[in-house]
Amino acid sequence: MYLWVKTFHLVFVIAWMATVFYLPRILVNLAETTGRADVQARLLLMGRRLYGFGHSMFGIAVILGLVLWLGYRVIPDFQTMVGPGTGWLHAKLTLVALMFAHFIVAGRWLKGVAKGKSLPSPTALKWFNELPLFALIAVIWLVLAKPF
Repeated sequence: MYLWVKTFHLVFVIAWMATVFYLPRILVNLAETTGRADVQARLLLMGRRLYGFGHSMFGIAVILGLVLWLGYRVIPDFQTMVGPGTGWLHAKLTLVALMFAHFIVAGRWLKGVAKGKSLPSPTALKWFNELPLFALIAVIWLVLAKPF
């Protein structure tokens, strides 16, 4: 059972990460297409749908993550991630929280564009788009190496 829960947790994390990477790219495209109402309307629609999808994927990934973290309390013979040597898990969760905050900021910018607010420059948005990559690399390293 543990491996099935972990498998589906990873599937939903991957789906959420796709939204984390793509939503800022939509913002870059929005910033670069100022004055083209038809293109901006399509990008806003794509962004809203993606943002909603991302929230769903994140929610399911979190629920499955909680099962992985605390499932040993209710499921017989379920492995545990609680105890000594799990400091890496706290570091990982901190990075995930930062990526979620990044996702929320992107969503607020998207909603702001729909209300007529301006975005940061395309260059700033391109840098913003790259931030989750570094966090993801660190998360993967923490999960694989479990350094502390």
